[in-house]
Amino acid sequence: MADNSTILEKLDGLVARFEEISTLITDPSVIADQKRYVKLTKEYKDLDDLMKARKEYIQLLGNIEEAKNILATESDNEMREMAKEEMDNSQNRLPQLEEEIKLMLVPADPQDSRNAILEIRGGTGGDEAAIFAGDLFRMYAKYFETKGWKMEVSSANEGAAGGYKEIICSVTGDSVYGTLKYESGVHRVQRVPATETQGRVHTSAASVAILPEAEEFDVVINEGEIKWDTFRSGGAGGQNVNKVESGVRLRYIWKNPNTGIAEEILIECTETRDQPKNKERALARLRTFIYDKEHQKYIDDIASKRKTMVSTGDRSAKIRTYNYPQGRITDHRINYTIYNLAAFMDGDIQACIDHLIVAENAERLKESEL
Repeated sequence: MADNSTILEKLDGLVARFEEISTLITDPSVIADQKRYVKLTKEYKDLDDLMKARKEYIQLLGNIEEAKNILATESDNEMREMAKEEMDNSQNRLPQLEEEIKLMLVPADPQDSRNAILEIRGGTGGDEAAIFAGDLFRMYAKYFETKGWKMEVSSANEGAAGGYKEIICSVTGDSVYGTLKYESGVHRVQRVPATETQGRVHTSAASVAILPEAEEFDVVINEGEIKWDTFRSGGAGGQNVNKVESGVRLRYIWKNPNTGIAEEILIECTETRDQPKNKERALARLRTFIYDKEHQKYIDDIASKRKTMVSTGDRSAKIRTYNYPQGRITDHRINYTIYNLAAFMDGDIQACIDHLIVAENAERLKESEL
């Protein structure tokens, strides 16, 4: 059990900051500065949770103290019995609450509360890799339904035998990035492909990237320098599709502040028949792309400090294997294996994410030496 006084000292040290923020977020000049206001309200919410925990913590310590006094001085059996019960309850709750507080005190990744962009690409394995990318897309779509998250596809390139060579979509909801970030990496599948005539097991792969969606004020883009083209969207959609130039393509020259090198970014968006909507989605993806590149250095710094692979910045790392003949899924970062492949592919992935979060939190606690 942690030393009560250190936890209390840490909590007491936050009281003044909590009071300061409570005042700041009612100040009209702060409210007018959207970027600062969003940041402060987020900090207020986190500190408010800690203040509630502090109150409960002080109460528990008080209860234990009071019960000890009663047991030391009281001769009435009924009073002693009540004091003993109160003391047991408080002593049982105390270590639980300490663990909760410790995790709350470890600074969370500021990206966690954001929405996300999900990109899935078929890797090695040709048609079968595209089919597997489609299976992963379906798995995530079902998972988002259970979370009540909203998903919008912004571009998709279908595989010849089904599935997708590439599919990109935005996911909005509560703490999307903080939950999904563990899915970034290479997903490997072992099975007999639908395209295989001999019945042999093949290994193919698809890569998944989860990017925190950029807010409008995160990234400075000179919109006057964007070159736009329009073209006709392909795909199903009857007679309208090939007559209307609803697809958009943007080109933008961007200088990477980490390397100083200028590169051309090309983004296409063809998903809706509404050109302004496609433009809006292409812009959102441009913002996220730049934000992600600028943040890659920050992600790499975290990864280099971490000993394990739970949340590294390395998107080329193999993170999970889906073995169909044995109905088995293995997450290589935490050596977690389960035998419910059918349910997993139907979106039942929360238990695996929970295990990854626990492993990540254990690392963060170690790092902060609480």
